[in-house]
Order: sequence, then structure tokens, then C-alpha cells
Amino acid sequence: MSTTLKLIIEFAVLAAVVGVVVKQGDKTVTKDNALATQSTAEVVKEAPADSAEPAVDQPQSIPAALPQLVDLGAGKCIPCKAMAPILEALREDFAGQFNVTFIDVWENRAAGEVYGIKMIPTQIFIDVEGKELFRHEGFYSREEILAKWNELG
Repeated sequence: MSTTLKLIIEFAVLAAVVGVVVKQGDKTVTKDNALATQSTAEVVKEAPADSAEPAVDQPQSIPAALPQLVDLGAGKCIPCKAMAPILEALREDFAGQFNVTFIDVWENRAAGEVYGIKMIPTQIFIDVEGKELFRHEGFYSREEILAKWNELG
């Protein structure tokens, strides 16, 4: 099978899955519903030590000690794969300044609903009180992420 055909098939599958996520998100999460009034820190709880993703079914009452960058995507999404090394480098380079979390919304669909995800990848910048400061949809380079953190203070 040619590389071009493989890419076309991958894109078609990705588009179909994103469409399903968007359709489900439109039914369950809107800016007017109760979830939108809760801060992210109230919705996300700490992940088990052996898990790479936070669970989203229990409220968290304690604000985070550091600002957070939450990237919601999928392990098989091409732009998400391109962001993976950027997120890992940010996690290492800025440890102690802000936390970086990746959530695979194909494996953890509830997180996509809680965060109101319409497109992947989506990056959400969250302050120490758990308040969403900024949201970006699509690929976001290291330089753009750092510029946004600087802009947000």
C-alpha cells in the first residue's frame, strides 16, 4: 500500500473519530452547563501513581501548587504525535514552574467531555486556582506555548 494511500486512510479515520467526539461533546458539554461553571481543579482528581492520565470522575478540592498545561489528544493522532516530544521536553525543562499533562481522549472519553473538547489536540492553560486561562486547538509549538505562558504571566 502506498504511503499516500495510508495517509489518506489515517486522515479519514481521524476525521471520523474527531467528528464523533465533537458530536458527543455538543450533546453533553456546553459553556452554559454546570460543568463549565466548575474550575478544572474541581473536576480532575489526582491520577493513580501507575497511571499517565488523571481520572476525571471525582472532584478535586485542593488547587494545584503550580499552573498546568493540559494537552488533550490521542496517541494515534498525527498532530498529537508531533506534540508528544514538545510536551515531554516542556515537562522536563520547566519542572517546578508548571505541570504538563497529556490526556488521551480516545482512551479516556470522559475527560474529553469534562473539558468540552471539540478538536484534538487541544491545549488548556490553567492557573494555580484551577481556572482556565487560555485554550488552543490544533498543533501548538514549543515557542508558541512559552510565549503564551509569558503573556499569561
